[in-house]
Amino acid sequence: MKIAIIGGGPAGMMCAIKAAENHEVFLYEKNEKLGKKLFITGKGRCNLTNYCDEREFLKNIVRNKNFMYSSIYSLSPFTTYYYFEELGLPLKVERGNRVFPASDKSSDVIKIYEKKLRERDVKIKLNSEIKSIKKDKDFFILNDREKYDKIVIATGGLSYKLTGSTGDGYKFAKKFNHKVVEPVPGLIGINLYNGFNLAGLTLKNVELKVIKDKKIISREFGELLFTHRGISGPIVLTTSSKINRLKDFEIYLDLKPALNNEKLDNRILRDFCENKNKNIENVMRLLLPRDLISYVLENAEIEKEKKANQITKEERERLVKTIKNFKLKFESLEDINRAIITSGGVDVVDIDPKTMESKIVKGLYFIGEVLDVDALTGGFNIQIANSTGYNCGINL
Repeated sequence: MKIAIIGGGPAGMMCAIKAAENHEVFLYEKNEKLGKKLFITGKGRCNLTNYCDEREFLKNIVRNKNFMYSSIYSLSPFTTYYYFEELGLPLKVERGNRVFPASDKSSDVIKIYEKKLRERDVKIKLNSEIKSIKKDKDFFILNDREKYDKIVIATGGLSYKLTGSTGDGYKFAKKFNHKVVEPVPGLIGINLYNGFNLAGLTLKNVELKVIKDKKIISREFGELLFTHRGISGPIVLTTSSKINRLKDFEIYLDLKPALNNEKLDNRILRDFCENKNKNIENVMRLLLPRDLISYVLENAEIEKEKKANQITKEERERLVKTIKNFKLKFESLEDINRAIITSGGVDVVDIDPKTMESKIVKGLYFIGEVLDVDALTGGFNIQIANSTGYNCGINL
């Protein structure tokens, strides 16, 4: 059987490797090389997977985790780890069970894929953009020329367009009457209205909370970075994937999550007593980063020149409340082209999760980021690509 796979990312390459065990496989890539987006992931180190079991993995999927059961049990994170090591790629596990090549070079990961593709005699077609797919009875025709028995769409999403992720797969899906869930950015920075002049300031051990209809819908603890337009960093990326389809919510930053209101008030009172004749702005440096103090005092409606011994109980209560609930005025998520992952894509309702085949068009398959499946940071999204590619490849 003659198979065409469109897209040379991890999903497409893994699918080609497995499918070529039984079929003649052609792998089409519009770029001059395979794995162009994979090359820049993990800041050039490639966070290949997460060293966890299937149940833990599924907890980290944001959208349509039930769809992933068959794929993730076909190729689990543990299996992926040992699969690549057996192919000759030494790996290491870092904080959060993140798996990286021991060399810290994403190029070494891509070389392993390429080596296996050559061994399986996959016909790799670089600089080959697929502009049209047509169905002619039992065959598919690419660009009005090449005829194939089956087609696999592995074209990715919309993030990092320079790597070739330009939404081609959505166009093909719609042509064959598939619904495409609106693509929005996932794992992305957040723009704010606050107008902070805090670019470059990093806060550690803080908590970012999202509240909608008086209920906490997201709570993330860890590191946050202020940018020129808003905030980024690990807890912001995770939060963005949880709110990217929400409206009318509020974001708060707890600057001292390890202290409850009473303990924080006692700490502030002690600092004030020990520095009673100093300006409150200077005293607050014992508790908060210097650049942040003026904004906190402004929100608490306290004059920064005021002496510590002049602060009233009511002002201290406002200060505690502000530190524990520092409001961030949400403007938007950053542009999808800068997102680590695209959230949305081909509706999985019309895809068979056991084979990745379309329920609408026989012989047409969708894998990887083109699907409406996405996860949090930590190697989970590349694992989704590998698992769906593997599952498709063994079922073609």
